[in-house]
Amino acid sequence: MSHLEAERRDRVMVVRISNPPRHLMNAAMVAELDQLVTTVDSDSSIGAVVLTGTAEDSFIAHYDVEEIAAAVEGPTVGARASGGALRAVGAASHVPGARAAIGRTPLKGAVALKNIHDLFLRMNRSSTVFIAAINGTTMGGGCELCLACDLRLMADGPYRIGLPEITLGFIPGAGGTTRLARYLGPAKALQLMLEAEVLDPPAAARLGLIHRVLPKERLLPEAIRAAELAASRLPAAVQALKHAVYDGPAMDLEAALHLERTQFLASGSRPESKQILRDFIEEQGRVAPDKTPWSDPDAFIRWRERPAP
Repeated sequence: MSHLEAERRDRVMVVRISNPPRHLMNAAMVAELDQLVTTVDSDSSIGAVVLTGTAEDSFIAHYDVEEIAAAVEGPTVGARASGGALRAVGAASHVPGARAAIGRTPLKGAVALKNIHDLFLRMNRSSTVFIAAINGTTMGGGCELCLACDLRLMADGPYRIGLPEITLGFIPGAGGTTRLARYLGPAKALQLMLEAEVLDPPAAARLGLIHRVLPKERLLPEAIRAAELAASRLPAAVQALKHAVYDGPAMDLEAALHLERTQFLASGSRPESKQILRDFIEEQGRVAPDKTPWSDPDAFIRWRERPAP
């Protein structure tokens, strides 16, 4: 891969993203990220992936604007026509070679959007945890990649993160409008994107756009530490949790609760899960026989970092 450099650390894969000199995301990088997700999904020994940049002060600057300009060349289309084009691309995705063929037509912009949307959805539905270790400024497509990760840690410093695409006459197209609205609420998300406001790390953390701000020298070690903790969980439980969290809020309450029930049973009824429960109850009986397992916070603290069987 020309844009990604991977390093294994037990159940954690650290992936460094590089595209000098401007540090832009482009279609080639999206294809390599897609290959990365395919690799980790097929390897049960990988529990978490840390994504970080190689540049001194930039994670991913933004998506390559020249590629965006080329993708939208051609006649103006309304929402109905563009919706039809996207449905056609989705249908053609099931025909071998069809998506590549469409990519050589005026519908190539629809293909590029479908590719990146599919990639980010696969990350959300994976049993692998994806962590963004944001080592510098990231906007546009780079920010949208961060939003598709499960955890976002950012280095403190003179950096910015946000979705300022409206200043160029279009809206975020790689899931940014949807994910930002889900994470921050529609009102705040709309205000940030409408005003093209890009946030420094502390402001981004206060709003919930990122989870933690860290000194730059501690960013990667802390991201790897978080990845090791995430990788110690049962993959089936991780996948069930992500499914319930990412898909449930878009449903009505009854449907979301049904989804939670199905994921609880699907994860909790597995032999590995049953064994963990038995071991937990047995240890609790030895360590604190006067307390029930569910009323003893220390019991969960002791088990927080135990690797799954």
